[in-house]
Formats: sequence, C-alpha cells, structure tokens
Amino acid sequence: MNGDWLIRGRDGRLSVYQLSGDAVLCRAERGPAGPWTAPRTVGGDQSLHPVLALGQGADGYAHLVSWRPTTKGESGLVHSTHFRPRLAALDWNPIGHPDKKGDRTGTPAVAVDAQGRAHVFVRNTGGGVSLLAQKEKGGWEPWRDLKGGEVQDGFAAATGESGRVELYAAVPTGLVYWRQEEAAAPPVLRETVQAPVRPGTLYALATSPDSTTVFYTDTSGELCAWRPGGEPASLLSSAGPGPVSAVRCDLDGLDCTLLAQRSASGRVAFAAYPTELESAGAWWTESGPRLPVDARVSLATDEDDRLVAATLSPSTGRLLLTRRKDEPGLALEAWREV
Repeated sequence: MNGDWLIRGRDGRLSVYQLSGDAVLCRAERGPAGPWTAPRTVGGDQSLHPVLALGQGADGYAHLVSWRPTTKGESGLVHSTHFRPRLAALDWNPIGHPDKKGDRTGTPAVAVDAQGRAHVFVRNTGGGVSLLAQKEKGGWEPWRDLKGGEVQDGFAAATGESGRVELYAAVPTGLVYWRQEEAAAPPVLRETVQAPVRPGTLYALATSPDSTTVFYTDTSGELCAWRPGGEPASLLSSAGPGPVSAVRCDLDGLDCTLLAQRSASGRVAFAAYPTELESAGAWWTESGPRLPVDARVSLATDEDDRLVAATLSPSTGRLLLTRRKDEPGLALEAWREV
C-alpha cells in the first residue's frame, strides 16, 4: 500500500484500509475511541490486483486507486472516493492507463489538492512519471507525461499546507521533486538532489506553510530528511528495512514530528523531534508485541488531536491499535487488537 491507510474521516471517526485477496476492505470506528465495524469490501465487487494507493483531502474524503485486470496481460487503473468511514464508498471507476494500454507499470500514488481534486501519479513504460488529475466539476483531465527518467517504484505524493500537490521519487542518483506552481496547474519538475536513496522508503509530510519534508533511508541504513532548497540531513539509524510513517502532533506544547517504523526486532519503534529541527536529534523507543515481517505501521490523530498508531499484517489480517495517554511525554496505552 502507498499512502496513509489509517485516517481520520470527515466525521472525526478513524478508519483503516487493507488489501485482502483481490479486494480492498475498510473498517471504521463506531464512535470516539469505541468499537469498530467489521471489515467490508470497498468499491463494489470488481477483482483487483494486490496494490492500493490512498490520499486524503482537506475535506476529509479518502481517494483510493488500484490496478485491475482488463484483458489477458493487460490492466487498467481504477479510482473510488470514500466520503465518510461508515458510508459505502463509490464503486470503482476505470480511469485508464498511462500508456493507453498495457500491463501494470508501477505502484500509483495519490494526493488531493485544496479544491478536493485527486491527482494520480504512476510510472510509465518510458521510465518517467504520468499524471491523471480530476477536474473540479467532475471527470478527469487527459493523461500528462511529467517527464523524468529512471524513476523507481515507491513514489511519495503529498499536499502542502498551501494546498498544492507535490511528488517525490527516487532515481539511481538521488531524489527528484515535482510541485504545482499554482492551483490547478500540472506539477513541474523543480529540483534534483544527489543522495544514495534506498527505493521504496520514501514518505512525505507537510511540515510548515512553505515546506514539505521527505523521509527516506539511504543505502547505509541512515534515516534521512530532506526539504527542497536544502541539503539532506541524517536523522538517526533506520529502525528497520521498511518505510517510516510520520505525523505532526503536539507533545507537551511543542510542535513535533513523530516517526514510526517496524523495527528489526519486530516491534514498533517510535522517535520524535521538534518539527523541521533535525539537528535536535531523535532516538527510537520500541513498543508493543513482536509483529510479522509484513506488518506495516500507520499514524494519525483522532478528533481530540490525540496520537493514534496502528499496525496491520496482510498475512494475518491482524489489526492492533494504541493511543497516547493523557499525560506528559509519549506514553502510550497498551496495544489492543481491533
């Protein structure tokens, strides 16, 4: 999955999206910090490939994108919108292929601009990035080739506090970055930075009105942070091999960025530092039980702006959840199975 799969919906309720066979399932809170609904299929009964990209707009709506088989050896992208966690999502709507037709070209990424328009990014067979953007009053713009070359799978799409969409991708020599110059305009290639990036480890988070921070693991195992216009900063050694999840939250009155990752020991590791102040340093603290190798971590805040962390293992379907306690520091409740 690409994107945050634990999200807070328009009604304040948390929901979780997961892949299960050839379908996408959703579970949601019935009430604040209360019981959860049973998993239910999202988007109708179409069979999907096991891939899912998620993005959420300021309106709270979730946008889901996946690949589905069409004819033998070929696939097409599909899109669904989920307006509220306890309502059914719209059926999957075919949105085409970056090369008009063919098989899957890569894992898509989704970001939603200030006007609520989904932007779907995916590799094309030329090794660059293609974009499909929604129109403001319904329907989709034509596919656009945003250029680039040798981009690797595992894009990180984000929406800045300005409401403009950004995209980050790894290439053999480092990172490349696209950004909208103005609302409703296609993102343009803005900057390239030389860095030894490990593919599949990118995560982007809006961290100030003018900046987005992208986190990645370099080839030596260091977790790094980069903001366009500056140089990458080494933050701390990566806790494990997979990507991090990140969220901004208030910790004892301080605007902090919290990172979480499945550690090499199998538990969830957390690290926090003052937002955009990587020089302050950070260190990992492990929590919870040992998890399967395929377990992923996602972070969010609930309707009371309290930190929530979830882990999900595709092989077992087991969903675990914890919240921050109402006390100083980063004290968490006991992990519980949902």
